[in-house]
Amino acid sequence: MLDILKKNADELCRLMPQLYPLGQTLSSAADVVAAALFRGNKILTCGNGGSASDASHLTTEFVSRFDRERRPYPAISLCVHGGDLTAIGNDYDFQDIFARQVAAFGKPQDVLVVLSTSGKSENVRRALVEAKSHGVITIALLGRGGGNCAGIADFELLTPGVTTARIQELQQILIHSLCEMVEDSLELSRGNESQ
Repeated sequence: MLDILKKNADELCRLMPQLYPLGQTLSSAADVVAAALFRGNKILTCGNGGSASDASHLTTEFVSRFDRERRPYPAISLCVHGGDLTAIGNDYDFQDIFARQVAAFGKPQDVLVVLSTSGKSENVRRALVEAKSHGVITIALLGRGGGNCAGIADFELLTPGVTTARIQELQQILIHSLCEMVEDSLELSRGNESQ
């Protein structure tokens, strides 16, 4: 049993340095998120399965707080409203569960963050396309080369690895780094505003 832990930890340690080249894109995405929140826009997130949980985790970090005491910021996970998800899936199509919510909640200069370990989620792809049509800024955390979601988002973070669990763990590092960068940027913006 301990061999499983060692194998997984070793694989994660081997993959983590491959995140470094994503640093500039992540920093730019964080600047866009911070600017959106500073001017009163909101963050929307979505994903399927474990990525849905990660999407909800990300919104919680904005609504509550990540690392420092600050005011709450508006962030909505499109994965958590059972009535919306089941009505859209039943009345329209499961592939539209996120896109229809983006059409309902997304305003120009809001930000949509999508997560997919495979990049093959059609409902995530449709959410990205819908967001673009509404002037919503898009950030995609994608695994396995991005699949059919590749090349759509304004900011694309392609996570290395082939194992779903390792991709999710690496995306968690990106999520937490994004939150820390955003909080730093918001604190700097608020400091400049008060001067």
